[in-house]
Amino acid sequence: MLYPLKFKKVFKEKVWGGRALEMVMGIRLPDDKKYGESWEISSHKNGMGIVENGWLKGRSLQELLEEYKAEIVGESVYEKFGNRFPILMKYLDVHDKLSVQVHPDDEYAMKNENDLGKSECWHIIEASEDAKIIMGLNEGITREYFLEKVSRKEFDGIFNVMNVRKGDTIHLRPGLVHATLEGTILICESQENSDVTYRIYDFDRVVDGKHRELNIDRALEVIDFNGKPEIIHDHMKRTCHMPGAYKEELVREDHFNIDKISVCGEYRDGKNKNFRIFSFLDGEGYISDSRMRYNVKKGESYLIPAGLEIDVSGELEILKVFL
Repeated sequence: MLYPLKFKKVFKEKVWGGRALEMVMGIRLPDDKKYGESWEISSHKNGMGIVENGWLKGRSLQELLEEYKAEIVGESVYEKFGNRFPILMKYLDVHDKLSVQVHPDDEYAMKNENDLGKSECWHIIEASEDAKIIMGLNEGITREYFLEKVSRKEFDGIFNVMNVRKGDTIHLRPGLVHATLEGTILICESQENSDVTYRIYDFDRVVDGKHRELNIDRALEVIDFNGKPEIIHDHMKRTCHMPGAYKEELVREDHFNIDKISVCGEYRDGKNKNFRIFSFLDGEGYISDSRMRYNVKKGESYLIPAGLEIDVSGELEILKVFL
């Protein structure tokens, strides 16, 4: 019988990263370098998750999917995605400017990259008071004007700049130009299982003696010049009180659904026909299936296979991602 699966974290050193994964989330980093990402639940070739608990320890998520199929993800998910796990779950520490970038949709990515597109969602765990981000383009920016400005590295007035704060949830659909501009931000990111990013501008940073590669031609093919971010502030969230917990519905879309669950006491997350991912944003406590109890804390994530009923106890904030 399958059980809640915890995976070895895959760390990504980034020029824009920092140390907040360790200092704020309590995640032990392997050395003193700057890390921007911790891949929590992944079956992508660029960062494969390896089970680190229970009798399946040492097995990759991809191996489990190919062996257990719908037992892991659920019948409807397996029928749609086959042996491609649909979600990639991360923690991000954006300590410096995240490059101006855009992601393709599924059709473009499969044709040109043999990968899924990248619809994603940022849930802001922490943000400095001066945190500002780029989300989309200003009204009236055409493809021709954008290309002209980018070729001259003149960016004033073309981006939609907005403040961001702790607790905000931002849904970024493919084609939306985005970046971080000022301040520091700690993010729990839910996304399609993809690693395709087209970089438009990197603030002229030099890494290992050279500028990072830009992908302007492909970016121009996928940018949605009318795209707007979907920002879910606290007062916009649908809420529901349940025994032992308080649920906020954050996102409902074809690629993923996201709830934030605040547990104080004992809460039962009933059987679900498909898998769920629990990422623990704060607190500590336990999750239990019919056989075992697992100690959980801030900065951890678990994959809950399809059909498992889970009891949660303690004081915890959980980002629940499911299909």
